[in-house]
Amino acid sequence: MSEKIGLKQSYNNFAEQRERSELAPWKREERDSFLSIVLAEKRETLLEIGAGPGRDSLIFKQKGLNVTATDLSEEMVRLCKEKGLDARVMDFCELAFPNESFDTVYAMNCLLHVPKANLDAVLQEIRRVLKPGGLFFCGLYGGEETEGIWEKDNYEPKRFFAMHEDDRVVEAYGRSFEVEDFHTVDMGPGRPHFQALLLRKSGML
Repeated sequence: MSEKIGLKQSYNNFAEQRERSELAPWKREERDSFLSIVLAEKRETLLEIGAGPGRDSLIFKQKGLNVTATDLSEEMVRLCKEKGLDARVMDFCELAFPNESFDTVYAMNCLLHVPKANLDAVLQEIRRVLKPGGLFFCGLYGGEETEGIWEKDNYEPKRFFAMHEDDRVVEAYGRSFEVEDFHTVDMGPGRPHFQALLLRKSGML
């Protein structure tokens, strides 16, 4: 079973559980902080990749944004559509949108499934669909250099994760975007921390 097929099956299997789970307060704070910037800049279109059951996309839509939600998992997309979202099954490695389609892109804890060797290509694909001057929020887990199947994962099939040390993740994302903000959130002893990147595609608005 390839890593991508296994990842899709994992999220299909756990879609309903993720739908019922409570959103952690720190995740809400990260989303709302990004949303405040998007609204202040009067952005109109937003693409969420790895949208899961669509809770964040729904908030963005309720705040007046024209939202497109994508996910690799058919079950996640079904849950998005049940919320009235424009949702599509799509691999973020191959985004089926014209160049410069969106003002903003939002990716919460999905790009950590990208093998390190493929990261530049994925970031260039995201950059392609962003308008010049567009905003990109990316949330990850990291703080250490690891890559592979997480053997302690309670999802089945177990998922692949790639994590980066802080300076390396800033350098990696900085190859494709301007890094406007980077900060971390402590997840507790013995756990990777959360890495938040606010990025911008260089160019005029």
